[in-house]
Amino acid sequence: MLEVPAVPVYEVRSLTKTYGQRQDPANDDLTFDIEPGEIFGLLGPNGAGKTTLVRQLVGLIKPTHGAIHLFGHDIVRSAAVVPRYVAYLAQKPLAVAEVYVRDAIALTGQIRGLDRREAAARARELIGLFGLESVARRPIMRLSGGQQRLVTLALALIGDRPVLILDEPTNELDPEHRRLVWDLLLERNRTLGTTVILVTHNVLEAERVIQRVGIINHGRIMALGHVGELKARVDQRVRLELRFVEEQGAIPPADQIKAAAGGEVLELARGHYAVLVDRPDLQAAVARVLDTFGPGRLDDFRIQTPTLEDVYLQLGGGTGLAHQRSA
Repeated sequence: MLEVPAVPVYEVRSLTKTYGQRQDPANDDLTFDIEPGEIFGLLGPNGAGKTTLVRQLVGLIKPTHGAIHLFGHDIVRSAAVVPRYVAYLAQKPLAVAEVYVRDAIALTGQIRGLDRREAAARARELIGLFGLESVARRPIMRLSGGQQRLVTLALALIGDRPVLILDEPTNELDPEHRRLVWDLLLERNRTLGTTVILVTHNVLEAERVIQRVGIINHGRIMALGHVGELKARVDQRVRLELRFVEEQGAIPPADQIKAAAGGEVLELARGHYAVLVDRPDLQAAVARVLDTFGPGRLDDFRIQTPTLEDVYLQLGGGTGLAHQRSA
């Protein structure tokens, strides 16, 4: 991996991007740093300005106002330095869509400085890691959506760039491959010190790896900080999640659940409730729920302290949110 200067990975100052005659900027006066070796999560609903920000971080579009420095280099003036340090996973591998999987990965490795033999060996390793052996000699455009996503991940990982910027890395992947992706990112971060910038809607899964988070909405940063710090700012009540068996008479009304648990009741879906309980009342609330309904009526029962999803919803990401629960 390239040696990098002992300065922030990214320094973003007063970054604003406005498209054409739009009244509202896509990014509005954003200022933040990303430090070496951290896993930074960029969260926000559709249309919040995440992709516009990322495309500026990798030099694909220029801001209307403001500055971006990558390891001290001004990339607004010269974006040519970005590929030296950054591997970017976009939504679709359009530039290499007609190239065979094996050739696209190996060629990317060569572009990033590997010799031909090393690039081919590393490509075979990544193809095996992601289970792509059966499609290695197919054009990328002929693969399924999930297979294409795995290829884009391999393209991002080959060459060991010190910075990975990944836009929705687990989209269209099955649970097994999603878990593999998060494990790989943690391993890269811990063993190589790779700085990872994640754009994702899958908040609950991403909580496994994210160390610091920026929540963006309406083009502005609504919250920024380490996950633990932000969790301390949200509602600290414990959440009891109750999922009732869907049989005749098994699903009680919300007022009956409130009478038993004594907290605020939220109906998440048919037969699926969340009850927000003050911490000192938790033990008594659990006992009353079990006494009232018994294990026979409950299909699932969980106790959760505040999560990154709660941070997301309460500190600015709630409007238009399309979050996913991990499968």
